[in-house]
Amino acid sequence: MITPAFELTQDPDFLTIVIKVPYARASEFDVYFEGEDFKFYAKPYFLRLTLPGRIVEDGREKASYNTDKGTFTIRLPKEIPGQYFEGLDMLTSLLAPKKSRSGKPLVEEIDTAASAELSEEEEEEFDWEIEQTPYEESAESMLPLQYCYGFGNLRSGVFQRLQDELSDVIDIKAPDQTPVDERRRKRLAAEAAKFDPDHYLADFFEDEAIQHVLMYKPWWVDVHKKMTAFKGESHQEHDNHTFVVFSEEEKEQLRKLTNKSYLLDKRSRHHVYLGLIDILLAYCYEICVNEGDKNVESAWNIRKLSATLCWLESFTSIHDVVVSFGRRVLCYPLHRHFGLVTRAFNDTVMILQLGKAAVLKCLLDIHKIFRENDPAYILNDLFITDYCIWIQKTKSKKLAALSESLQKTTLTKSHIGFELEELEAAAVLVEEEERMLKAAGTVSKQQLPSSESETSESEESSSTSSSETEGSDSDERESSTSEDGKINSLQGTLQEERTAPLIDCNGLRQGTNTSTFEVSDEKPKVSLQSTSVPGKLIEELEKQMHTAIRLSEQPEGLAAASCILQEQEENCVSEPDGFSKDTTGKGNFLEVSSKANPLLLFCSTNEDED
Repeated sequence: MITPAFELTQDPDFLTIVIKVPYARASEFDVYFEGEDFKFYAKPYFLRLTLPGRIVEDGREKASYNTDKGTFTIRLPKEIPGQYFEGLDMLTSLLAPKKSRSGKPLVEEIDTAASAELSEEEEEEFDWEIEQTPYEESAESMLPLQYCYGFGNLRSGVFQRLQDELSDVIDIKAPDQTPVDERRRKRLAAEAAKFDPDHYLADFFEDEAIQHVLMYKPWWVDVHKKMTAFKGESHQEHDNHTFVVFSEEEKEQLRKLTNKSYLLDKRSRHHVYLGLIDILLAYCYEICVNEGDKNVESAWNIRKLSATLCWLESFTSIHDVVVSFGRRVLCYPLHRHFGLVTRAFNDTVMILQLGKAAVLKCLLDIHKIFRENDPAYILNDLFITDYCIWIQKTKSKKLAALSESLQKTTLTKSHIGFELEELEAAAVLVEEEERMLKAAGTVSKQQLPSSESETSESEESSSTSSSETEGSDSDERESSTSEDGKINSLQGTLQEERTAPLIDCNGLRQGTNTSTFEVSDEKPKVSLQSTSVPGKLIEELEKQMHTAIRLSEQPEGLAAASCILQEQEENCVSEPDGFSKDTTGKGNFLEVSSKANPLLLFCSTNEDED
């Protein structure tokens, strides 16, 4: 038999069931309903539902068949007019579970009025905390222990048959022989070793991409706003599910799931609820950073950020869940920012407040992501499929209490345990020091030209005074004075054109650090060095030159001079163009001029100074 596609809707007086049965004979179908049971048969389709409310046969029931669409539409009156049937979109839970063919089951799930009242009392007193007992070393058993994991810790021995794919699914080694406490210790040690302060600080200071993804609004944000506005206007809470709409693909997923019951004790229920929070946090992070799009890393992000999926962790408190998620966000994914932790936290609260329909929609999306990723599909068998079936039967009060407890939980950077606040403070101090040093360097560069000009003026005044007080003859004094004037003009020209490009003899650009030009006070000497143009050094100037010139920071004019001097060093006596004879008979001046910088050099003719 084939289970057909179906949908259920309601109004205050009627329940409407739409069943899609293409290629069925409209003349051969059978419908049976009584109380909470509904059965439909049209070869080869068969549908049996357990309704959340009672219906009655009083003559108002109607049925019609659309031949174009191949759908049966059946309207059934409610036994109590105005009664609201909850969970009509939980299609898997409506499918009647398969009955056992044995005479009597070994474990029977009883559903009596007394047990229902007891269950309601447990829901009201649900505090989301679990009693913790000190760890005690137990004696080693002769047989190897099999530790449980998976949904409600109901599985064991699964990874013994999947050793080859173990490392691609979870991080823990040998989970069947690793107890829960040891899993937690190993997980914390792995996170501490993986944390990278440089990566964290890089995302902390350069957060343009992160701020961009934080602006993305997933579908539950608008739905939550509509639900909040609706509650404020009508003061009704039972219509929350109407804001969450399942697609046809999601409905098909629900129909393919097998309905079954789960016998969980109190401790196991705590683990299941806390694991649900952990999985939803990882899913919200994935949706935010990829802005709702799926990629090849989606399955990795979800399972890596959830310690429940990656380390088979069993949490004992909501705070432990949130801290674990925060640590893993700052250790493993591409974007490691505390703002993403806060965003995922707020999104999870919204999803839980929307009710189990929104939670189920997220779980179905996770199920699809894992189903399309190899070998992440194993996590569907261990966790997600059971969560999809179990959440449909969960009481709305449980999820409301869970969302309220999660909302009251606080998470700060100090809870993470990586000294994040200290790292940020130290990084801010370093950044401020670098900014101050950079500002100081800029100020010194701006003051440099004025200081050089002042030095030049002082040197000029000192040279003038020394030339006036010198007791030499008038010819020497005139020569020295003209010489000083030309050299000072040379210094001013070089200082004004310090930023001009260097031009070599062939018109090519020269490097800025290839030559030095120094004149000392004690020994009037010129030192001209060039790494690009080799040649002799001009070592002596006339003794009457008393001016100290230091042009180590002005290589522009010197590069041109070095090139020209290379061509003129052998022709100093031949008086070529640019060489002028001194009328005093004391020596010859070589006047070298270029477009960029003029340069005046003196060649002595005294025999004792050659």
